[in-house]
Amino acid sequence: MPDFTIVIGSRQWSSWSMRPWLALRQTGAAFDEIVLQHRTPAGKAEAVALGPTGLVPLLIDRRASEPLKVWDSLAICEYLAESFPEAGLWPADRAARAVARSVSAEMHSGFRPLRMALSMDLFAHLPGIGLDDPGVAADIARIDAIFRDSCAQHGQEGPYLFGKRTIADAMFAPVVSRFRTYEPKLSGPAAEYVATMLDDDGFKAWEDAARREL
Repeated sequence: MPDFTIVIGSRQWSSWSMRPWLALRQTGAAFDEIVLQHRTPAGKAEAVALGPTGLVPLLIDRRASEPLKVWDSLAICEYLAESFPEAGLWPADRAARAVARSVSAEMHSGFRPLRMALSMDLFAHLPGIGLDDPGVAADIARIDAIFRDSCAQHGQEGPYLFGKRTIADAMFAPVVSRFRTYEPKLSGPAAEYVATMLDDDGFKAWEDAARREL
């Protein structure tokens, strides 16, 4: 049995599950998955039985004598970064790392209008829907600026937000999916980053698994 199990919701809709799953995959560690239909009573009951919050995602680490359970997307990502420093889940440069943590935390706690109006639906195509809802344009403009500025200031070593793939990219991956679904207007650099993430092997692996769930 692998040392790690990650409990996630349906890939088509579970943006919170996608984030730590991408980070865990980047570590290269072997892991099992438990996929719950978290929008159903049965799935909710199973989540309650597995973890302290009854929510997904949940990471179970069996390397210790007593399995350790870590919940919350960003907490799981931080735990993985500490457990696998060689994976480079945060930028090596201190200043870039501080910015990467800042934008990841901003994504984790903010952008409520966008979350409410532009829900993640991995395979939907709904251009223009929800873009005029209150607060959505401001959220899109802020995310566009994050994509543009991060790539310009810290992306010299590659096409990701901080050059190489990091937790920050995992945190914004569901937004990339939303931008494909709803097609807001983006600046050139932001659109290039979206294209990079849509072609990312981790993103595509999540999509492939989601298709198998249908």
